[in-house]
Amino acid sequence: MPADSVFAAELPWPDYDAKVRDGAVPILIPIGSMEQHGHHMPMHVDVLLPVEFARRVAAQVGALVAPPFTYGYKSHQKSGGGNHLPGTTSLDGSTLVAALRDVIKEFARHGVRKICLVNGHFENSWFIIEGIDLALRELRWSGIDDVKVVVLSYWDFVDKATIAKLYPDGFPGWDIEHGGVLETSLMLALHPHMVHLERAIDHAPASFPPYDVYPPKPEWTPQSGTLSSPKQASEEKGRILLDVCVRGIVDALRTEFPG
Repeated sequence: MPADSVFAAELPWPDYDAKVRDGAVPILIPIGSMEQHGHHMPMHVDVLLPVEFARRVAAQVGALVAPPFTYGYKSHQKSGGGNHLPGTTSLDGSTLVAALRDVIKEFARHGVRKICLVNGHFENSWFIIEGIDLALRELRWSGIDDVKVVVLSYWDFVDKATIAKLYPDGFPGWDIEHGGVLETSLMLALHPHMVHLERAIDHAPASFPPYDVYPPKPEWTPQSGTLSSPKQASEEKGRILLDVCVRGIVDALRTEFPG
């Protein structure tokens, strides 16, 4: 049995218990979604990427990686194409909040005191915060007041110098990077067999008005499902992103979880 695995669910329970019962070992929880990512990539990109970041970081900081959340909050039209697109399969916010609350409380019950939520789906952000807040409140009610939770999204560690290197013709902005150069490059570096760049549709960055409409207007979303072109993606860019983001996350966790 893989008793030395960084994936918590691969461990026999006594091995897991021995690692976490005293609260010293952090748990990393990847949070993604099932969401369309254009014609050229699979729908679980937002799961694959945070899992891989968590795996690489765990090996450096002595953490364990929990099973990922494979469904996330509803895709927003101006950041993910919209929840109306085929394949995108989402949770209500209250469902995601409740599930996160329960999982955080369960890890605390095991003895875990250091938790990091590694987000791979932009729309999850506020619901992650609510789940944490409710979990910590309920843990305090039960006398557990020493749990610390770090929340991060891997793309927030991409600095301006790296952006200039990856986007020599100008950066379109994170809000329309869905299925574009960033995610496609990372997938080319990590899971190239799942990327079919020849199927990618080259188009100008999506342009939206400064307001939202519900139900969404399908004509606002490019037919590709992506919000900017992935054609300039490359494995080399993916490796640059991997290095920058892993180093940034490792530094953050060493700062917040010293010792």
